[in-house]
Amino acid sequence: MWQKILPAYGFNIKNCTVQSFGNGLINSTWRVITPSKTFILQRINHHIFKNPQAIANNIKLLAAYLTTNAPDYEFTTPVKNISGKELEYEAGLGYFRMYPFVAGSHTIDVVNSTSQAFEAARQFGKFTRLLAGFDCTKLQETLPDFHNLSLRYQQFENALAVASATDIEEAKESIEFIKANYHLTQIFETITKSDAFKKRVTHHDTKISNILLNDNDKGLCIIDLDTIMPGYFISDVGDMIRTYVSPVSEEEKDFTKIEIREDYFVAIVQGYLGEMQYELSEAEIEHFVYAGKFMIYMQALRFLADHLMKDVYYGASYPNHNLFRANNQITLLKKLMEKEEQLQQQVTSFVQKS
Repeated sequence: MWQKILPAYGFNIKNCTVQSFGNGLINSTWRVITPSKTFILQRINHHIFKNPQAIANNIKLLAAYLTTNAPDYEFTTPVKNISGKELEYEAGLGYFRMYPFVAGSHTIDVVNSTSQAFEAARQFGKFTRLLAGFDCTKLQETLPDFHNLSLRYQQFENALAVASATDIEEAKESIEFIKANYHLTQIFETITKSDAFKKRVTHHDTKISNILLNDNDKGLCIIDLDTIMPGYFISDVGDMIRTYVSPVSEEEKDFTKIEIREDYFVAIVQGYLGEMQYELSEAEIEHFVYAGKFMIYMQALRFLADHLMKDVYYGASYPNHNLFRANNQITLLKKLMEKEEQLQQQVTSFVQKS
């Protein structure tokens, strides 16, 4: 593979060292070390991202806007190959792109401190704020309906219609909880029809590993730009709440370890609203905690639907893996709901003090 890909970027393969890099589940990533520089090489999973050129086009548009309107902002863009293209396609191998490695940077997979949560939230907020003047309708949908909660609920109902009686009985309590909270889908539908909620340039995958940090754990920039599309703020804020506030991940089977760390929530509020407070409407700010409910509920829906469909999307490492994942997220959602009033008050307090 390297005999075709590396020369396409003008590299002498004999002078390069290639190492696997990161823990990404979708794209394959390597570090390419040359005598003069280090690069990050990625192969785009075209089974998930069916139009890789759309990703390249989106990044090019955003880079052009930021170069003009925020020239000091660190925005990682692909290195062009010797043909002058951002994407390298090789028959039988797929689509590749090369990025310069940002010196002095690192990523983390788990949020271990409130300062890390703050830095990540600030970077994602800053990214959207700097692009407030960009017409997001120019961006192509790289994953159509990615965060369409109405569609996800419909997929859940479709799964229920074909699931076995045994699977339905086993997941009975989970199914009942999902149905009892259908109003979260109705709120989403109201948001999509409201002028008070604006579509913006949104990252859509705000887990902590998509932030580059420096040696002092200060945020440098965002990475993994494949899912950047027009979207609502609830996608980015919601995913941060879903993945930062609990000390354990969606893979944890001991649900007693799941909790809402209020100080981590406050860090998200301070980081994101520190950048985005004056871009958001009053109605949007009032739905800050709803953003977390929206994302957690949607992820529970997706895990549960996949369990009922015999694990066709996420796969499973052990029996009922996706049912455990769904119940993990349901537990997280219940705990968030229990603290909803006091968490939203934290949002209100921050806005009033600013």
